[in-house]
Amino acid sequence: MDEIANLSAIPAGLGPYIALLKTHIDIVSDFSDGTVQGLKLLSKKHNFLIFEDRKFVDIGNTVQMQYHGGALRISEWADVVNASVLAGDAIVKALANTGTLDDFEFKGARGLLMLAEMTTEGSLATGTYTCSCIESARKHKDFVVGFVATRALTEVETSSQASDDEDFVVFTTGVNRATEGDPLGQQYQTPEAAIAKGADFIISGRGIYAADDPVEMVKLYQNEGWEAYLRRVGGGVSKV
Repeated sequence: MDEIANLSAIPAGLGPYIALLKTHIDIVSDFSDGTVQGLKLLSKKHNFLIFEDRKFVDIGNTVQMQYHGGALRISEWADVVNASVLAGDAIVKALANTGTLDDFEFKGARGLLMLAEMTTEGSLATGTYTCSCIESARKHKDFVVGFVATRALTEVETSSQASDDEDFVVFTTGVNRATEGDPLGQQYQTPEAAIAKGADFIISGRGIYAADDPVEMVKLYQNEGWEAYLRRVGGGVSKV
């Protein structure tokens, strides 16, 4: 979605059926204050969160300015953002420091996801890197709410132990009922497969908005995801 008219049209129609809208705001060619206000109004109207898929990865000082300033002012409208630990734990500390300041207007209403895995072919976000994401999340659990990952990470061996109250959520991207991927290396998994592997939130882009009828398609994803979740937790299949 590279123009605000297109970006706004998606949540306007799909809003009642989604829990979260993922954006790539830096590709919106006509970004303005109206962009922010429009997204916030739709979020409030339909009760969904906004996840800006910014993938922060820089030194701490720069990341703080990217998150809390600049032209995009991400901290003012994005409920959730994500970051790569490639730059080290300091990047997470910098974002957490900003998001938990006493004078931060949205303290307690913002969160960070660690980019623990990616869905692109040949991704290097594996092994030690993924372990480092988990370790960093545990250090900053007052701001980190979970992970972007292709599966639950509870079986990943780390040097630290999970606390009794550890309850990170998993957001799985690259969810598409068409599983063949795309020519640029994107790899898909179905809603059912993603939930079965531990996803708490399934995120689909082209599988929904590029459909002939996006509203009917999002309903299908919603239903398939929910039924898969009930099977995962042992609740059977919904009668509704």
